[in-house]
Amino acid sequence: MFERFADGARSAVVAAQQEAIRVCDPRIEASHLLIGAAVAADEPLRVLLAEEGLTVDGLRSDRAARTADAPLGDEDAAALEAIGIDLDEVRSRLEAAFGKGVLDGKNADRRGVANRLGHIPFDRAAKKSLELALREAIARRERVIRPEHILLGLLRSDDPATGALVEAHVPRAQLRQRLSGHLDAAA
Repeated sequence: MFERFADGARSAVVAAQQEAIRVCDPRIEASHLLIGAAVAADEPLRVLLAEEGLTVDGLRSDRAARTADAPLGDEDAAALEAIGIDLDEVRSRLEAAFGKGVLDGKNADRRGVANRLGHIPFDRAAKKSLELALREAIARRERVIRPEHILLGLLRSDDPATGALVEAHVPRAQLRQRLSGHLDAAA
């Protein structure tokens, strides 16, 4: 399928991979593809996305806020202590066995694995979004997949995290209409 990707779409996938590595995620998620498409967008597409409130920095910030691991609070610790589990003791034992910061979620070992392998696999939602991007291009009778098609595929997907990132700024239907008009004008 990647042979049908135009340079901009390939750049979007590479940027998605780089985004997953940047945030130490073990898989490329659909939300990484959204950010990757924004990174790889040419000037007219970047302006269109910015007009709808979808900038690279804004998407990164929104994604980070939505995916931040919420630590257990005092009420959680008290409830666990009532059944004999001391969270501080669990943390200290895990750090003694596996190293400081093992529970922080941004473990340097995960980044090292990704770099050694040279790539990161796509999760189910990202794969589905890329398949939908191909379908979008075929439906429009276009021979290559561009970043706009990736965005249209993401909008058609059922990934709730990516949908929430978009819907926080613009209704999906509105963005879909703008992207279709953008592709029509470019044809």
